[in-house]
Amino acid sequence: MKKAIILSVVLVFATGCNKVYYNTMEKFGSPKRDILVERVEGTRDSQQIAKAQFTSALEKFKYIVDVNSGLLEEKYELFKDELKKSESQANNLYKQIDSVEDVANALFEEWENELSQYSSADLRAASRAQLDQTKQKYAQMIGAMQKAQGKMESVLAVFRDQVLFLKHNLNAQAITSIKGKFGSMEKEMNQLVAEMNKSIAEADSFIKAMKE
Repeated sequence: MKKAIILSVVLVFATGCNKVYYNTMEKFGSPKRDILVERVEGTRDSQQIAKAQFTSALEKFKYIVDVNSGLLEEKYELFKDELKKSESQANNLYKQIDSVEDVANALFEEWENELSQYSSADLRAASRAQLDQTKQKYAQMIGAMQKAQGKMESVLAVFRDQVLFLKHNLNAQAITSIKGKFGSMEKEMNQLVAEMNKSIAEADSFIKAMKE
């Protein structure tokens, strides 16, 4: 029976019809509100992981150019490997942010439509106030996530430039040039960490409000 339920959910999800997917999940005891909270929690955790990866990548970049030993080609491969790891974490995070937006839109649309079903004006007004408050909290959170995402892409662009430059200039002068860029790279990274910390804090606040 359990296998049949899981298969049913997978098949519905595979159709790409998110509305049907959410309705199916609700029948199995997972309303949109719970799905939203779970996705925000997952996105927050992915932000922590991505922040750690980006910080680690910059530290390794700095170590690689500071150490005189090692072949230049090996240094390039290490640079490239850290860039790929950072891009992978970023892409995963972007998808999770999209999934948060998708279920939030579905939840708010449903909530809005169901306001007309109240026979009590007082309860309708209370639900409207709660919806507006939830939308406001959500807007703050998703705005912070998107701002951090934009800064992450800026840092990735810097990383890509350095890796591409080294690829076509495997010499000591190229390493010296990259080393000279570390001041601006660290500034970009500090801004990214600050934006991600704000986004993580907004996610925590939103989760808390949704669970109250």
